[in-house]
Amino acid sequence: MENKILVMKNITKKFPGVIALQDVNLEVTRGDIHAIVGENGAGKSTLMNVLSGLHPYGTYEGEFFYNKEKCKFESINDSENKGIVFIHQELALIPQLSIAENMFLGNEQGSLFNIDWDKTYVESENFLKKVGLNVSAKSLIQDLSVGQQQLVELAKALAKNVQLLILDEPTAALNDEDSQNLLKLILDLKQQGITSILISHKLNEIEQVADTLTILRDGSTIETLKKGIDDISEPRIVKGMVGRELSDRFPNRSVDIGNEVLSVKNWTVYHPVLSKRKICDNINMNVREGEIVGISGLMGSGRTEFAMSLFGKSYGKNISGNLFIDGKEVVLNNVKDAINNGLAYVTEDRKGKGLLLDETIKHNISLTNLKSISKNSIIDADAEVEIAEEYRSKLNIRSTGIDQHINVLSGGNQQKVLLSKWLFIEPTILILDEPTRGIDVGAKYEIYTLINEMVEQKKSIILISSDMSELLGMCDRIYVMNQGRFVAEHENINLSQEMIMSSILRSDKGVL
Repeated sequence: MENKILVMKNITKKFPGVIALQDVNLEVTRGDIHAIVGENGAGKSTLMNVLSGLHPYGTYEGEFFYNKEKCKFESINDSENKGIVFIHQELALIPQLSIAENMFLGNEQGSLFNIDWDKTYVESENFLKKVGLNVSAKSLIQDLSVGQQQLVELAKALAKNVQLLILDEPTAALNDEDSQNLLKLILDLKQQGITSILISHKLNEIEQVADTLTILRDGSTIETLKKGIDDISEPRIVKGMVGRELSDRFPNRSVDIGNEVLSVKNWTVYHPVLSKRKICDNINMNVREGEIVGISGLMGSGRTEFAMSLFGKSYGKNISGNLFIDGKEVVLNNVKDAINNGLAYVTEDRKGKGLLLDETIKHNISLTNLKSISKNSIIDADAEVEIAEEYRSKLNIRSTGIDQHINVLSGGNQQKVLLSKWLFIEPTILILDEPTRGIDVGAKYEIYTLINEMVEQKKSIILISSDMSELLGMCDRIYVMNQGRFVAEHENINLSQEMIMSSILRSDKGVL
């Protein structure tokens, strides 16, 4: 265990009906950035939950040593007291509290009943400077971007005297610029002697910063690779993750684009609370039968708000403009109107807005179209089972069965359930908002294949994504959005990421 900050031996973790981890071994060298990769459901987060005490001692088999000391953590507090801090993919911040209040929550300066606020704000500002976040410690979390909130989580970790930092998909919700800034910060922390464990599906980022990486597959350790000794290129990592070569990230499809099925004219949307703030500004777009149309733009550009406003005015106030489906003008005042007109929207926030986490796969899939499996307002249980089994098979949802609850599924399988839920209404136009965020390359390929099958059946797709390579790999046309406006439209012929970014930068300067 020489120079090893962490050694985990033969870790086995079982849930009812599922072996999540089977004799997993992990060794992390002090001062390294150690990546853990694998498909959704491989056991990455479960292993880190064992390490952090979220799965307490006694609920798993095996043992682990931190700084050569055998650990028997009963809670997250136990691990944090030793300098192990776990930043989860879903950030653990309270939106209504300030940065300083979040940073020292449970670690109050002074005492619980006599907090030293001057010290709290001064210390918070110091840690914010260390992570390069130039905002007031009195700022509310809800007023920060996702990238800024990530930096607050890092500052919060530094305030706990972190020695081993665990980051689960830290860049999943970030644009390219924020992602690179965060990766640079992790490298800076390495120079300060902080060891990091990085879980990520963005293999290019793993290749960029990791010193060592361990590949998990189906709850078991497959191999550990070291930079400078082993090949840690994307193709090599993918082969270890999925057990086979994945020669092309995007499946081929035959393109057969038909007539226009959706047209948006002069679409303007105002903020639901700040009534004078314009979120979408005079947008015009169209989508044709069998076409995949992408929407690119930086975070905060208004992409999600635009999509939700189309989907039965789910977002915004004082919405104006015209919406045509199959050449006929329609007014969609609510979600039911949208569904009845063949429109579906798959949210980017599958846990917060897309799925009922405490419900089963079966009930989540059937929820959008109960009338089709009901008679006289009574659900036909056999029909519900049949539909759920059909989509579980069609989308390869990995689970113990359709009665398994959503909250125990991996992110990729949750995403497949969310897609199933909306495919069950058989839409003609499907809006996909970040459909592959936070899922592995194998699951992405399955979703891309499903998208291609849909457009080959003459359905139409609007694809919103922060991953430009995804847009370039899947779309026929791409609209570029910036500051609530569509600033460019590109046919996807010899189109590049640089051309898309150029459209954004030019619009910032007022050229378009």
